[in-house]
Amino acid sequence: MKIFLSLLSLILITSCNTNKSVTKNSEDSFPFYIGTYTNKDSKGIYKYALNADGSFTNHGLKAITENPSFLTLSADKKNLIAANEIDINNSGAITSFAIANDSLILNNTITSGGANPCFVATNSDNYVLTANYSSGTVGLLHLKKDGTLSDLLATQTHIGKGSTSRQEAPHAHSAWFEPNSKTIISVDLGTNQLWFSQIDTKTNTLQPTEPLLLTMAEGAGPRHLSFHPNSKWIYVLNELNNTVTRIEKSSNKDYLVKESISTLPSDYKEESTSADIHISDDGAFLYTSNRGHNSIAMFKVDKTNGALSLIDYESTHGKDPRNFSLSPSNDFIVVANQNSDNLVSFKRDKKTGTLQFVDETTAPTPVCILFE
Repeated sequence: MKIFLSLLSLILITSCNTNKSVTKNSEDSFPFYIGTYTNKDSKGIYKYALNADGSFTNHGLKAITENPSFLTLSADKKNLIAANEIDINNSGAITSFAIANDSLILNNTITSGGANPCFVATNSDNYVLTANYSSGTVGLLHLKKDGTLSDLLATQTHIGKGSTSRQEAPHAHSAWFEPNSKTIISVDLGTNQLWFSQIDTKTNTLQPTEPLLLTMAEGAGPRHLSFHPNSKWIYVLNELNNTVTRIEKSSNKDYLVKESISTLPSDYKEESTSADIHISDDGAFLYTSNRGHNSIAMFKVDKTNGALSLIDYESTHGKDPRNFSLSPSNDFIVVANQNSDNLVSFKRDKKTGTLQFVDETTAPTPVCILFE
């Protein structure tokens, strides 16, 4: 408890504005938060807006909190939840903030159920999942009606290892609520597997469910995934071998591993690792980010079988694009370049899926983008 009291003492609230003056109203722009690493110049969670023309407005620092590397919203979008990627006595933290006009107000901070939580997600019942990278565990919590987080309800502990130096032990990298399903899919880079479970709402525990595990190609290192809107196809982004693997969900609810496609040009031989993956709302195009190649790879989705075909690559105008997001309208993509301290916006052609650079702005070590 002492470690979390000390963390709480570090969390301050601010509503300062910096850089561009805020002149756009809500119907002219899409506000978003960025999570950051605080080991350099960043102090926590910042707020920006993507304007109608693709330019940025900086609304400034909103909460001082340590390493808020991944963010999500509550079901009613009245609360923001951050994964504090820290390791204090083999434990990280999850923090809840109330969204009040232009401020973030601290609700509470709770242990994440393992070290260095790098992902957090919520569902319509306000259950909260967090993936703890260093300990290879997934934590389950619940967000109460007043916006505070419950104590840790349960922990799923992964076992096993893969074949590369990054896979010497379990490394839970993300955990997802499958749409239109009770299934939870936890993605473990270390064990090289997807782990399947469901929430027992009577006991508030995570219970294994069929198929239990799904193994990726040797050395793949699964990191994130994206669900196709038709609920039949799942696309797994593999960090270590820079591929996307299509998973097909059959009529009897089996999960079948289908083809994989590279996220890098065939002639690119330098070091690069895949980071993030998203699919357009119409299911027609899929995008991934490459750290090293420093690009967004664009793919067309075959509407009959879900197979991917490469369209092109777009430079991210920065270094190490860890996270990116489609705007709520799907007209733009915003990229967070972690190691060049900048955000970049691209206009998206909805017919061709291609991207065109629009604007960039400074941001301190950005690693997550969350639109309101």
